[in-house]
Formats: sequence, C-alpha cells, structure tokens
Amino acid sequence: MCGIAGWINLKEDLHMKKDIMNEMIDTLVNRGPDASGTWCSNHVLLGHRRLIVVDPAGGSQPMARKYGENEYVITYNGELYNTQDLRKELEAKGHVFNSHSDTEVLLVSYIEWGPECVEHLNGIYAFGVWSEKDQSLFIARDRFGVKPLFYTLTGDSFLFASEIKALLANPLVKREVGPDGLAEIFALGPARTPGHGVFKNISEVKPAHFIIYDQNGLREKRYWKLESKPHTDSVDQTVEKVRNLVLDAINRQLVADVPVCTFLSGGLDSSIISAVTAKAFMADGNKQLHTFSVDYIDNDIYFKPSLFQPNPDAPWVKRLSEEIKSCHHYIKLDTPQIVSALTDAVKAKDLPGMADIDSSLLLFCKEVKKEAVVALSGECADEIFGGYPWFYNDEMLNADTFPWARSVKERSSILSPDIAQEINCENYVKHRYLDTLADVPQLSGETESEKRRREIMYLNIVWFMATLLDRKDRMSMATGLEVRVPFCDHRIVEYLWNIPWEIKYLDQREKGLLRRAFKGILPNDVLYRKKSPYPKTHNPAYLKAVKEWLQNILNDPSSPLLGIINRKRVQEILDTDGTAFGVPWFGQLMTGPQLFAYLIQVDIWLREYKVALV
Repeated sequence: MCGIAGWINLKEDLHMKKDIMNEMIDTLVNRGPDASGTWCSNHVLLGHRRLIVVDPAGGSQPMARKYGENEYVITYNGELYNTQDLRKELEAKGHVFNSHSDTEVLLVSYIEWGPECVEHLNGIYAFGVWSEKDQSLFIARDRFGVKPLFYTLTGDSFLFASEIKALLANPLVKREVGPDGLAEIFALGPARTPGHGVFKNISEVKPAHFIIYDQNGLREKRYWKLESKPHTDSVDQTVEKVRNLVLDAINRQLVADVPVCTFLSGGLDSSIISAVTAKAFMADGNKQLHTFSVDYIDNDIYFKPSLFQPNPDAPWVKRLSEEIKSCHHYIKLDTPQIVSALTDAVKAKDLPGMADIDSSLLLFCKEVKKEAVVALSGECADEIFGGYPWFYNDEMLNADTFPWARSVKERSSILSPDIAQEINCENYVKHRYLDTLADVPQLSGETESEKRRREIMYLNIVWFMATLLDRKDRMSMATGLEVRVPFCDHRIVEYLWNIPWEIKYLDQREKGLLRRAFKGILPNDVLYRKKSPYPKTHNPAYLKAVKEWLQNILNDPSSPLLGIINRKRVQEILDTDGTAFGVPWFGQLMTGPQLFAYLIQVDIWLREYKVALV
C-alpha cells in the first residue's frame, strides 16, 4: 500500500511548485516508508510514497508509459487480486509488460479500457491517471472504499490525496469546518457521510465512483452498485458457493513478495482466514503462518461479560492457533499506552475516531509490523452475513434510524444550545438515513421483513462497514502495515446481497450460513463460538485516566472544545462515569470511557489541526 497525491492547474505552470508537492507527500511517509517519487508536467504534479509489497524493482511510482502519441502517468495506492488474469487478457490484446507489478497492469488497463477499466478490477485501490495529450485526470476508488481518496477544488486548482493531512499541507487549502462538519463529528461521528470530508470544501471520492477532471470541469460517475434479484440456489448450493467464494478470496490475497500474517481473535471470521491461510502456507513449501492477537494487561482480572462481549478472546486464540499450528504472537497493551496513543490515532485519521478502539489498533499494528508487512483481517463478514444484533433483535432491527447510533438526542444534549440549534443533530441524522434508504436497490415482491433486512444490510455496508474499513486503513497504514480484507471481495458481497435471511440465519444462529459453509474446516467449538467484537480494555485505570484528562480540558479556558459543548451537561456525565449519558455513543462498545475519550480526541483535533469554525 502507499500514499498518493496530485495537483492539477490547467491555467498555471506547476514546475515551481514541486517543493509543495514534496511537503504534501511527506505527510504520507508512514503509508509509504520505502520510497518516494514525483512527476511533473506543465499543469500537473503527481506524488507518491511507496510501501513495497510486490516487485521492488519494477513497481516504482509515479509510473509513466507512452502509448502512441500520448503519455499516461499513474499514482496508485492499493492491491489488485486479479493481476495475473488482467495481464493475460491485456497480453492477448497485444500489450507488453516490463515488470510483474500490479501498478503496470493497472496503468495498461486504463490505456486499454479508459474509465471502464475499473469494471475489470478485483482489489482495493485508489489511484489517479494523468493523460498528457488530453490534459485530463482520472481518479477512482474501489467498490467499498477500503482505500481512501480525498480531493478539493480551490480556484483553478484540483488537488487529491490519500489523506486529508496531505491536502492541508498545501497552502491553498484552508482548515475550516462549518456547521455540516460539526454535525458529522457530533451527530454521526465516528461514522461519516459517504463523500464528506468534514473540512469545508474537502470531499472524498465515494466508494465505487470515479472522477474525471479536465478543461470541462469535474465529472463524477458511479461505476458499480448492488443489484437486487431473486435468489434461486438451494441451501446446499448456497453453502457450497459461499465456501468457494471465500476460499478463492482468501487465497487470491496471499500474493506478496514480503511476509504475510493474519489477525486472529479466535472468532469465526479471523479463524476462517487463519485456518485457510495456514493450510495454503503448508502446501507452499511447509511454511508456518504467523498469527497475532491483541489484549490488555489485567483484562483477565477486570473482564466483565456482557450481551455484546460474552467471553474473552485469549482461550479461543490459543485453541485455534494450536489447531492450525501457527506461530502465535500475543500482543498485550497497557493502559498508559492506550491513553497516550489517543493523540496519535487522531493524527493517523485526521479526525476524531473510535477512541481507544482506534488507539489500541494503532499500537497493535505497530507491533505486527515488526514481524510482517501484510496482514489479513476479518472485517466485513458481520455486515454481509448478518452478525450484528440489529439483524435479529426486533427493537434494533426496526429502529427508524441507524441502529448503531440511536443516541441522537443524548448527543445533542452535550452541545451548547447555540451549536445544537445550528446543526440540529436529529434532522441531520434523519436526512442522511432517509437519503441512504432511498438508494437501496429494492426487489419487488419481498415481504416487509425481508425488505427491512435488505435495508439494514445496505445501511451496514454504506455506513458501519465503511467506518470500520476507514479505521483499519488509517491505523494500519500509520504504521506502514498493509491490511487486506478478504470478506470485502465484491463477488462475495454481490452474492450475499440476494440471499434471504432464512438462509443467512441457518440453524437459528447469527452468521449461520458462514458457519455451515466452513463446517469441517474449523473445530466445532470455534465454529459455533458466539460473536465477540474487537476487544476493549476493562481496566478501571483507563476510566480514571480519561476522566482526569477530560476534566483538565473542562477546566482549561483555552480549550477550543468549550465553545462547542454544554460544559454543565458534560460535567454531569463525567461525574457519573458516563451513566448519565445512558446509551453507547456508537456501536456496541463506545460507552462511558470511550465517550470521554472521543471528546478528548475532538479537543486534540481542534488544537492539532488548528481548526477554524466558520
């Protein structure tokens, strides 16, 4: 994976702006610690930071290629999992390759098919291609937005980059946040409206979209969306097809010229990926898979079972690791580390995030990077197979809002009356929710129950899954670790989209279809373990630390947070250890301590990024 940036101004010579481009890509050094490069023509500057995963010699970027009278230049962040298939198809059309990198395959794909090249891709990607003859830029993002891509149009300049911080490094871009941006932070955060960059005039290329920028201006197009149609396969056929699709996705994603590992929590999703990978490694020269898990010092003392987190991971990690004979690494984090890393997590994301759930992932990835460059992770299975409570809990299923963020009134209560009135959290969330429902590909003739579950799945893919993918990319790439997500293969998602709930819920279990598909591949006790989400610390020292930090913020007259919040209300919540707030801030895990940490991260963000509220 890598970091990319670009600057196009069709009315100005950019040759004298190379220093600014270097400053932009220098902010992305963690995404690409191994090499850097720039390419310049009269009206364009392209920059790249590289993390070497495939073809160290042949994959340098930006990569230029002449074809006829034209020159094409690409800057690319991602990984193609059908590189070999594309290479063969393009060679059959007469193209010749000089490397075995997926970068060159992607560039030639664009030369051959133009904007339609994205329809041929299986992978995770964000890239830009400049056509010198046409003086046009093409930028695109993968179907589910695994890889980030932000942009802004300011004056005569069009700028794009992997992360917001790279855009902010250009003096043309202002650090301003308006009412909509505050609504993103306080009404929806850590989720974010697709395409919204929070900062004023900064947008993100939406998943499954591309943009063309040339003398005619900016044009955006959606190149892929889910299609609703009747599911005609039998249960047995469905189980077999799911197994084959998942196996193929995992095996495709093991290609690399650097060490590959897996994240292992002992849950269903990571166990499937780890078991399949271990088998593939053994078949490939008897290699041993390295697996990694995260936990917290003293969690064995303080862990408290709940509906959402029924048991600790450690015993299950040990069980599966011994079963697949992996070399397992137990990463244990301590409270002071997690608290300290809240700042680093904001800098990695450029925005407030999932508090200690972010900071712990950042620290975990930092440790994994010492042993590997690529990791496979189990994100997205819950969203497409129906693993979350809101798929089967009637109250959550039928909530007339995002089921993981039902705290809109409570969120509004922590804002100052003026800010609360200006951004109107309830209306903002309702508008985003209804806009998303209006985009759901419906299927005529479905029961109301099936229609609602289709809506919930769509909401999950567009919002909740996007939030987790965003978190995984920023925290991992901040350490130079590439994380791949096999369950996010679009072929799997397309197939699962039309499978009725009664099959997904086989054996009356959440993700029953996935469990049935991997029966015989995983031990039964692991196969039927009840879902447990990403672990959080239960150490009371963490609550104590974030309470003290937030209290210091409330006592600091210079804090930019104080001009936004209702200090009296936040103090009340703080004094009750979060119980006065009443519900999780977001999802299942962001309760009292995580709410405090989120507000701390907002304060960090406002200070570190010198945010101007307009």
